[in-house]
Amino acid sequence: MTHRNPEEASAHDHGATEDRRAIEAVIMASTEPVEPRFLAELVELPVQDVEMICDDLAREYEETQRGFMLARVAGGYRFQTHPDVAAYVERFVLEGQHVRLSGPALETLAIVAYKQPISRGQISAIRGVNVESTLDTLVARGYIEEVDRDPGPGLAVLYGTTPVFLERLGIDSRDDLPPLGDFVPDASVVEALERGLRLSDNPVDVEIEDA
Repeated sequence: MTHRNPEEASAHDHGATEDRRAIEAVIMASTEPVEPRFLAELVELPVQDVEMICDDLAREYEETQRGFMLARVAGGYRFQTHPDVAAYVERFVLEGQHVRLSGPALETLAIVAYKQPISRGQISAIRGVNVESTLDTLVARGYIEEVDRDPGPGLAVLYGTTPVFLERLGIDSRDDLPPLGDFVPDASVVEALERGLRLSDNPVDVEIEDA
């Protein structure tokens, strides 16, 4: 059995502590989630070791009941407030320091999130209105971006969501979005809605049927 002398053990412990501190500092300084691959290159450790360190840090913060947590979102690590203190954070945010997206902007963002890559014209067709200004707002806020070009006539720009979008939702990838089926009414509701729309579009028919 191999034993390290005290000096070797001390140097090893110091190195491990320094790695943890470096990872903490970089994540703290970053405005975006930091990928484990980048952290691994920075501290010259395997990615698996960096992920273990981050897991240990996250567990340490949870056990000591900090007001923040280390979360894995959008493919990287970031510090964020703990859900247990959400009420205090919301009270702080509501003091006018955060501008909420409008209803139309949220609808447009949802369409892009679930249908991407998607063009401006396709979004307008789904919403039934011109979405040019709304798209510009979402691009300016960093939630969507140009991701490709439609190979068809006109080479329309195709939009998709950004890592900032994932970060704001607190999810690691688009696969973590709730299933679209959860928001779709069942067939009976759709049928009743369509029947009502047909009747409202033909008032003469309604009068005849009533007669």
